[in-house]
Amino acid sequence: MVLTHLIPYADKLDALKNWFIAFGPFGAFLISLIDSFIPLPGGADLAVIALSAQSPALAPVTVLAATAGAVIGSTLLYLGARRAGAAALSKLAPERRERIENLLGRYDMVSIAVAALLPPPFPFKAFNLTAGVLKIRWVRFVVAVAVGRFVRFSIEAVLAVQFGDEAMVIIKRHGLKVLGVVAIAGLAFWAYRRYRSRSAAVAEE
Repeated sequence: MVLTHLIPYADKLDALKNWFIAFGPFGAFLISLIDSFIPLPGGADLAVIALSAQSPALAPVTVLAATAGAVIGSTLLYLGARRAGAAALSKLAPERRERIENLLGRYDMVSIAVAALLPPPFPFKAFNLTAGVLKIRWVRFVVAVAVGRFVRFSIEAVLAVQFGDEAMVIIKRHGLKVLGVVAIAGLAFWAYRRYRSRSAAVAEE
């Protein structure tokens, strides 16, 4: 869901983002928070990479700050959609809306976590709004977003510490592949745990 009316202000948004980066981890928090509503050039991903490359020792703090900003921003958007109801999804194509609703109906936390993990252009905001409209339990929503964003920013920070600013190029070229593998591994682990718990329950009966 791209806010095309903001394109003329891209330079100003970029300058605002660079200004926030100067504040270190707190800047990453603010960028991540704002980016939940207004797409900033490079967003929180660029902030995490730039700050982690500049100050590797502060990379964990930067990751946590960016994750906190994303969770707060996403939760505010979730609450707004929950209150607005179906009107919040008026700009979403019916086919995409149906697919997202089916995913959230069957695997709410996993779907949200994976959506939060994958980088743009994956439409996380569509999942965010739909979760609010469907009134998915807010605790489950918050935990899923926190896990997804934390893993995503952690991977970016590690790449930044290892490769510096080139990490952004790696993310752009291979981001979906790298994070996709992590997402698939997470899903496989979740499915395995669920299978084991069900098998244990059946054995006890």
